[in-house]
Order: sequence, then C-alpha cells, then structure tokens
Amino acid sequence: MSWLVTGGAGYIGAHVVRALAAAGIEPVVIDDLSSGHAAFVPEGVPFAQGTILDEAFVTRTLREHAVEGVIHVAGFKYAGVSVTRPLHTYAQNVEGTRAVLAAMADAGVPNIVFSSSAAVYGTPDVPLVTEDLPKRPASPYGESKLIGEWLLRDQAVATAADDRPLRHTSLRYFNVVGSGDPSVYDTSPHNLFPIVFEKLLAGETPQINGADYDTPDGTNVRDYVHVADIAAAHVVAAQRLMAGEPVEAAYNLGSRNGLSVREIMDAMARVTGIDFTPVIAARRPGDPDRIVATGELAARDLDWQNRYTVDEMVRSGWDARRNAG
Repeated sequence: MSWLVTGGAGYIGAHVVRALAAAGIEPVVIDDLSSGHAAFVPEGVPFAQGTILDEAFVTRTLREHAVEGVIHVAGFKYAGVSVTRPLHTYAQNVEGTRAVLAAMADAGVPNIVFSSSAAVYGTPDVPLVTEDLPKRPASPYGESKLIGEWLLRDQAVATAADDRPLRHTSLRYFNVVGSGDPSVYDTSPHNLFPIVFEKLLAGETPQINGADYDTPDGTNVRDYVHVADIAAAHVVAAQRLMAGEPVEAAYNLGSRNGLSVREIMDAMARVTGIDFTPVIAARRPGDPDRIVATGELAARDLDWQNRYTVDEMVRSGWDARRNAG
C-alpha cells in the first residue's frame, strides 16, 4: 500500500512523507526540486524527479508503485510573487493539478488529499474563519488553489458512477512553522520564521510590518501551526479516504486563537537567546488585522489539534535551521 506525495522533497511535503511512513503507509515522492531538496527525502523512499506537468511521467510513477492515493502538495506557493507571475502560478497550480488528476484517472487511482490554502478566503472581514465563508482570493495564488478545489469537485462528479470514483478532500491552512525532523527546515525566502532566523544568524535585526493594527499589541494576528501537526492531518485524511469513511470537501487547519507577530518575535528572542528589539516598518498594503481559523471540523474528523506551544514551534524550527549549518 503506497501513497504518492507530490512535492515530497519540500518543507511540508517531506514532513508528510515521514508521517505516512510512521503510519505504516509507504510513501512515494515526485518533486522537480525547483524549491525542494533531494536531501529532504528519507533514504529508501522511492523518489521520481520530474514535474507534475508531465502527465505521462506522473501516470508511470503511479502505476510503477501501485499507488492507492495522492497527497498533492506540489505547487508554486508564493502569494506575493504570484501577483507578478500569474501565468507561472496558474501553470504550476492549475495545470499541474489537472495533470495529476488526469494521471490518476489513467492509472485508476481513486483518492486525493489536496494541500490547499487559507488564501482562498482572501482578506475576510470576520475575525474567525469557517469553511463556509465566501471565497474571495486576493492573489493569483489564492485563485489557483480555489480552482484546484473546483477541479477535484468536478472530477468527483464526473466519476461518481465509476467503479472507483474519485474521493477527495482539501486542507486549507495558514502559516506553517517549526520542524518535526532536525534534517528538514523551511527554506522559503517569504515566510516569517525563516526570514527572522536568517536575520538573526546574519547579526541583523528583524522587522515588524506595522504596529498600529486593531489587535491587543498592535501587530497582525495570524494562525501559526506546526508542520508536524499539518502532516499528521494529511495522513488521517488519507486514511479516511482509503477506508471509505465520510470526509468534508474542505477543512481549515487553524488554531482558533492565533498569535501576533510581536508574540512571535518575543518567542524568537526567548528561544534563541538573542536579545533584539524589532524594527517597526510600514504596513504592507492589504494586510488585515486578524485572520484566524477555527479548525473545529478538522478536530472532529482528522484528529486535528495544536500540539505545540509558540516556544516549541520556534525551538524546533531554530534547531533544524542551525543543524543545516
């Protein structure tokens, strides 16, 4: 019994690979290494290097390893950059998802867990995001993830009468942080944790973009969720699909309470032992005061819970980054 993880050499995908193996499910990895790292793939895990845009390549990989389902993590994940590179974003995230679904149909693979995003909601005007909130993506990235969810929905309808109809669910989440393995860390140049880590390692001072928001300490409040918790939820979703158990079309993986940027900075100073006072910079256009999701449906169905404190999230990420040298 094996499951394919697209993007399995990336930060999130590599954690999903480890979580699958720990659950007794054989992982198989596809990654083009455009942002992933071959060293993140555990020894002994089958690794096919190539792009998900190559439908024939994906089909061959599915058949070669008798894959039962796909956890589709691969994609272009930079929301801000997607505004200046919309065609690239749509090619990777929309055409890529279409190609994966077509390959699954060709190979007779019936199950998919889609790594979606809270970016499908855009900048909601409510403090607590639920799955039924209107979808108003504010970037090509968010739009591409929403289209990906539509592709899954429509393919499930189209195959409903087949012997093995498509079964699917999409997991929407916000800021993924920390590390569940000292050999895997976040290398994104656009995420808060690695940005702060690199600043501190370089002897520079991190900055906060805006400190006059309508929040208790004046800085943005967001969901920060540990990557190991995210990976675990993907595996439970895969297990439910395999078992034929009911799943929702989409789940938010949220913390309900959230953390402010200043709380993150304070934890960074505590955990690293580097005393610093963040530079206060101008707000970024379009940043809302607070976006936090409930995670109640995922807690009900996917054993979703936040198992890490903010200090533990920082510590695990910091240790993994320093371990990399």
